[in-house]
Amino acid sequence: MWTTCRKSAASRIASTTAALSRSPDALRTAERTAPQLVRNNPRVREEWLTNIEADMSRGNYTDPAAARITFKQYAERWIAAQSTDVSSRTTTETRIRLHAIPYLGSRPLSSFRPSHIRTWVRQLEDSGLASSYRRGIFANVSAVLTAAVDDGLMPRNPCRASSVTAPKPGGERVTPWSAEQVFAVREALPTRFQTMVDLGAGCGLRQGEIFGLPVDAVGFLTGWLHVGLQIKVVKGRAFFGKPKNNKLRDVPLPNSVGQALTQHMQSHPPVNVTLPWMRPDGPPVTKRLIFTGPQGNHVYRSNFNISPWKPALLAAGLIAKPDDGGPLPSAREHGMHALRHFYASVLLDAGDNIKALSKYLGHEDPGFTLRVYTHLMPSSESRTRKAIDTLYKSASEGDEAQAA
Repeated sequence: MWTTCRKSAASRIASTTAALSRSPDALRTAERTAPQLVRNNPRVREEWLTNIEADMSRGNYTDPAAARITFKQYAERWIAAQSTDVSSRTTTETRIRLHAIPYLGSRPLSSFRPSHIRTWVRQLEDSGLASSYRRGIFANVSAVLTAAVDDGLMPRNPCRASSVTAPKPGGERVTPWSAEQVFAVREALPTRFQTMVDLGAGCGLRQGEIFGLPVDAVGFLTGWLHVGLQIKVVKGRAFFGKPKNNKLRDVPLPNSVGQALTQHMQSHPPVNVTLPWMRPDGPPVTKRLIFTGPQGNHVYRSNFNISPWKPALLAAGLIAKPDDGGPLPSAREHGMHALRHFYASVLLDAGDNIKALSKYLGHEDPGFTLRVYTHLMPSSESRTRKAIDTLYKSASEGDEAQAA
């Protein structure tokens, strides 16, 4: 009986080892671990082989040695290997470094359980971070753990367990500025920056796209504006890059915005600016930019946001001056992105459809545009009243003209 058992075990260990050979790390672990477990006990060997084969058949085999790597160690390798653009990679690195590694960093991958993720998610919630930001952090951590599963370092991703609830989208609704507020901010800015408001509120451009707008992107004769460039900043270093998500697009150029740009370029002639392309150490590229700083270089985002943008918000009554005379408060909801919200509200009120708006804004998914701005869409009863009122007004004006 013992002879049969030994032959059976030997045969199965050979087949298991052959299967494990597809993973060199797993093979070395099996060769090192098996003799310790089975040296003097064929029954233990039989049980060990059965468990290994079962795990392999279910795709749950995890290399014990490799699984001792910590979340921090693996996350750093994962980030370094990402092929996304440098600004996205930096954003991901910052989220994980600040909000995941302090809580999860020292834990070996093999020890992760859904309960650890549930506790961490609650800690994120208690930290007061915005729900949208917490969702981004959660997605990044889940991506790291999914990669660890793919690499055979853990059997499953605990972020995807049924008992784990990802941070939910915030219930905050976008509240667009009024036209009066938009023009008040514009008026309060120095003249060299006023037309930036026209591009944000009249064409829906992002801040980086406005700062990086070259002369040759503006079709004064065609009535279109090409958005194919922006200025990005990573760790204080500026460079030219493509728009967010590489979504190059063309947006309608209203006559009023075109005239404002013409007047601006007459008062503040465009300047050739050279910056690296696509990454801080990329090859130099020169663009003739419409907006520049007082020193003739590109506009620095951090400087612009502190001054003149915040003082303009104060002058427009959008933020209040601290009683203690300290610096003006941060106002994320009143950043230049508020001009895009205003643009969206104007187009939706005018009857433009979500698909067109999504294209003009450079969103990846019209569904995202709908979720953000659905509450700004005119209700059916409002459209009905407006349509009938317009019809009767036209008819009334026609009767008056005939009477005259």
